[in-house]
Amino acid sequence: MSAGAEAQAAPRAKAPRSSIRTRLLILAANVLRHLPAGLSHRAAYALGGVLYRVQPARRRLVRSNLLRVCTWLAEHEMAGPPAAAAARDGRALDRLVRAAFGHYLRGYLESAILPVYASAEKLKRVQADDWDLAAQAFPPGKSGPLIIVGLHFGAIEIPALWATRTLGRHITAPMETIGDPGLQAYFERARAQTGMNVIPVEGAASELRAALRRTETVALVADRPVGGVGSTVELFGAPARLPAGPAVLADETGAPAWLIVTRRSGWTDYRSRIERIETAPGTPTQTRRERLSAFLEAEARAFERAVADAPEQWWTVFFPIWQDIR
Repeated sequence: MSAGAEAQAAPRAKAPRSSIRTRLLILAANVLRHLPAGLSHRAAYALGGVLYRVQPARRRLVRSNLLRVCTWLAEHEMAGPPAAAAARDGRALDRLVRAAFGHYLRGYLESAILPVYASAEKLKRVQADDWDLAAQAFPPGKSGPLIIVGLHFGAIEIPALWATRTLGRHITAPMETIGDPGLQAYFERARAQTGMNVIPVEGAASELRAALRRTETVALVADRPVGGVGSTVELFGAPARLPAGPAVLADETGAPAWLIVTRRSGWTDYRSRIERIETAPGTPTQTRRERLSAFLEAEARAFERAVADAPEQWWTVFFPIWQDIR
């Protein structure tokens, strides 16, 4: 029997299930790119409601995390009406948890169709809470090293995309590696189409330092340690671990660090909070550990103010944050 006949006679090997799933997800993402944004976001939000009902363990974790956040915000007079209601009423808290699932799915949608948001028309729908602060973070006509600190919050990739396309900033950002190589490659291609320089989390420190030495901008998401132990700091009244990366880079390079997070203010509109992460002037005898701790404290306070704008858009509530809530 010839090799060709053998090949024809042999049963066709089944494609790995993960490969089929990957192709279907990529196909769906390409279809979603061509749908009206409002429609796809409404669909993602509705699907989040399904997950809310069929994932009781995750729902309990999100509920416990949001209860701590909303209670702390209410005690410190930082809670908006939905968070204040959730702090004192179980039904209001359940509504906020349901909304969190919807926003969680909307975040995945934005990542899947990220190049869509790179158009000038879409970026006009991203408005800063304070444009004067935006001008301070990105001085017109000037360039210099800059550290953008973000959270797993709202539209997580919009700030770097806005700075890349609107201001012409060259931004280097680490990307978490996901288990599916096909999906990993898709997300890398999607981000590359926006002009961002995406690098793996593993071994990112040296590339980030090099980018800052070239007076470029780096962006890090720093509200949950990924692949590391993190440093302990008080967050919403209880000890939590945060990545030390932004603090270390700021201390080593002297580059200014700005918190920039973008929340959804409608089905197709966004608002960005921008604030400088600053610490009190140190003393000549201050140790490096003390400087890093001071930065982490200032960063945590900035995180609390950002989350207060829309607690239901803080993705990290889907993961363990505090040791007593697992």
